[in-house]
Amino acid sequence: MVSKTVIIGAGAAGMACAGFALRRGAEVTLLDKNARPGRKLQITGKGRCNVTNNCSPEELIRHVHTNPRFLYSAFHAFSAQDTMELFESLGVPLKTERGNRVFPVSDQAVDIVKALKRFCGDAQFLQKVRAIEVLQQDGAVCGVRLEGGECLPADAVVIATGGMSYPLTGSDGDGYRLAGQLGHTVVPVRASLVPVITRENWCAELMGLSLRNVTLTLKNAKGKTVFSELGEMLFTHFGVSGPLVLSASAYMDGNPSDYRMEIDLKPGLEEQQLDTRLLRDFEEARNRDFSNALDHLLPRKLIPVAVRLSGIPADTKVHSVTKEQRRSFVRLLKALPVTPAGFRPVDEAIITAGGISVREINPKTMESKRVRGLFFAGEVIDVDGFTGGFNLQIAYATAYLAAQSL
Repeated sequence: MVSKTVIIGAGAAGMACAGFALRRGAEVTLLDKNARPGRKLQITGKGRCNVTNNCSPEELIRHVHTNPRFLYSAFHAFSAQDTMELFESLGVPLKTERGNRVFPVSDQAVDIVKALKRFCGDAQFLQKVRAIEVLQQDGAVCGVRLEGGECLPADAVVIATGGMSYPLTGSDGDGYRLAGQLGHTVVPVRASLVPVITRENWCAELMGLSLRNVTLTLKNAKGKTVFSELGEMLFTHFGVSGPLVLSASAYMDGNPSDYRMEIDLKPGLEEQQLDTRLLRDFEEARNRDFSNALDHLLPRKLIPVAVRLSGIPADTKVHSVTKEQRRSFVRLLKALPVTPAGFRPVDEAIITAGGISVREINPKTMESKRVRGLFFAGEVIDVDGFTGGFNLQIAYATAYLAAQSL
């Protein structure tokens, strides 16, 4: 008998699951509230779509922040290499960039969305519809009730609705509601991979300034380094954002104000080398004011802030700057302090942490332990990874396991 499968959510996990299920002989109906599938996928990676991370299953697990061991079976059943082979077989050439991040050669996220649509081309798409309830009988799913009252019969239902980030793309928490109706525990949802609000007012002065090739280090309340990476970041009207900051935010468990950020503005130079560089610049501008002698060292917008934080009067002649003042300024450039005060709202986050408790899901099949025939895939589960393509790999791998187990 052909299995009737209803998949709720036509994002990365939902479309991938539909394609895998079709190849297993299932009759698939794919539901989505949007007029077009894959809306969130189209804006990932600044519109380029970081498809996956080209690394081993063990390395994938190391880059999952919450409940990494739950994904052991999924990552071994469907690896990053499997993901790459899938998309290239669907006509999307891929490339691997810094940090093993994988992108389409075209740098167009829409190519990934189109490939997934082709992958699940024989599925019945029902768009602009909302699932109100997953129906069950005798402890097993039997259908899905839609807004308006229509009921779709189903032997299996996959909830792949995403989290609560970017709600305009359809990720507004519906999956948590549906699972909760069936007795599933929902771990409280919070923002992850999210911009950070800072205590320092000077960050707003630098709004729009992007820093490249800097190192951002995050330290906890005990002074232990929990994150440190080279890359890009951005100052905003509320604090800091950009790839480095989004990555660091995932490491802040609990109160973000318990952490401290340090920006190394010159990671390619040791303190002594930077001091030598500063001496050389000062020699060339020995009769200028301190504030006018830093043009070759720092972005113009950053200079007034750096001078103020240094404690050296702006009108101090360069030849009057003491050795200790200079060394102190070097230390500032190597560890510019930024203090987190909070996170931006969850609807500005790349992903959400929290979701359906993994204790109530079979990690080898993605099937509910509470209701037979109910499966989960993607961000709706209480798993979340760091930046670099890991969250999309979670989506494909959990979708694959669910489809194999329908």
